[in-house]
Amino acid sequence: MSVTVWLPAYTKISLKLSSSAVTPFYKQNTNSSILKCSPQLQLQLQLGFNPSQRDIFTRCYCKMKERETPFSSPLRQEDDSPWESGGVWSNLALYLFTLHIPLSFGGLSVVALLTGRQPLHPQTQALSLLTIQVLEFNAALVLLKYTAKPQYKFSNFFKNNKLLSDRNWYLSSALGFGFLVLLVCLSSLVADRLFGFEAVSNPTLKEILLNSDISRVSCVVAYCIVTPLLEEVVYRGFLLTSLSSTMKWQKAIAISSVIFSAIHFSGGNFVQLFIIGCVLGCSYCWTGNLKSSIVIHSLYNALTLIITYFY
Repeated sequence: MSVTVWLPAYTKISLKLSSSAVTPFYKQNTNSSILKCSPQLQLQLQLGFNPSQRDIFTRCYCKMKERETPFSSPLRQEDDSPWESGGVWSNLALYLFTLHIPLSFGGLSVVALLTGRQPLHPQTQALSLLTIQVLEFNAALVLLKYTAKPQYKFSNFFKNNKLLSDRNWYLSSALGFGFLVLLVCLSSLVADRLFGFEAVSNPTLKEILLNSDISRVSCVVAYCIVTPLLEEVVYRGFLLTSLSSTMKWQKAIAISSVIFSAIHFSGGNFVQLFIIGCVLGCSYCWTGNLKSSIVIHSLYNALTLIITYFY
């Protein structure tokens, strides 16, 4: 393998190395790239330099290391974005107004109209919620595939990013879940003490969970499997990835989290939902793998169901 290293003052050095001696690190722009050198490459480079060149290389390598931030995000290259940068908002609006809002607000009403029962029996409501979620998930996949770039594959969301291969998504999921629970508890406590806000309960969900085994299983599948898959693919996989290709990842997480919180149409839980969105977004940016945010989302929803059922 022939490696060409460009240094300050346009010094160029070419060496014959094995492919294992150098690993891609971070694509700075379309015209140049930075290489993270293995110890073998560092030694070979330094042995091949005269004293002045060794000094240049040392300073160059230190600058390279400074750019390797502890929380660097892999979601930076526009080529990796599922949506074209100019169509992010139109594609999101298409999903929200053709699928999410109609099914969220009108789905159960249609079921009540078809069955002739109002209100719906808790078990019927649970099965209907699961059916609606599955329908929205599959329809969303078709819509997102239609609006995505032709070459983009959904499997990209679940591949380990080569740049961040040392970041374990299992560990990220565990730490993210613990951190999320802590933040939500603290935010609820602060809101209660300062503003007198109390956590918004869901008596309808509690009634469904207490009704029958079929109702409970339907809720678990809907809230802990289908919903995390749907929301993570849409709001982290597509929206966050597309936004982070045109702006800093911190700003992209904040914007996607505001939208994620708003689409739940729950004013009393807006802050908690925003925090959830931020933690899930950070987890995805840290690992570059959507598995991490899906697991955290699923565990948090499971905890919510347990608390609702017992309290």
